[in-house]
Amino acid sequence: MAGPRMRIAASVLGAPDPQALGAFYARLLGWTVVQSHPVWVMVRPPDGGTGLSFQHEPVYVAPVWPAGPGDQQMMTHLDIAVEDVAAGVAWAVAAGATLASYQPQEHVRVLLDPAGHPFCLFEGAVGPPQENAPGAAQ
Repeated sequence: MAGPRMRIAASVLGAPDPQALGAFYARLLGWTVVQSHPVWVMVRPPDGGTGLSFQHEPVYVAPVWPAGPGDQQMMTHLDIAVEDVAAGVAWAVAAGATLASYQPQEHVRVLLDPAGHPFCLFEGAVGPPQENAPGAAQ
């Protein structure tokens, strides 16, 4: 018996300020804020594919990277493909990210978003240039 059709609409990250984190990822990825409420923000790519959402968590505790015993663990992280890792890092830092002090892999860069969520940039296949994205026509 086949189940009902399903798809992942978005991945959700907790944040103390969903509007600020949504604006960060919209700028970083060249995406659009499609829903914005005091406790919930959603961003999506121009093609309308799977998005990211940000939920207000009043007692949010940022994960520690890398985590040790007893530290707040990350629940998830984003892997983001870029054409050029160095250019992607510079763009992310200009958008408000912080380069993590611990880098476990030579060809991947770990950064922290403004709420402290780790995310990784790696060289990989990307779609066509998006408005406000690295390499996009201005």
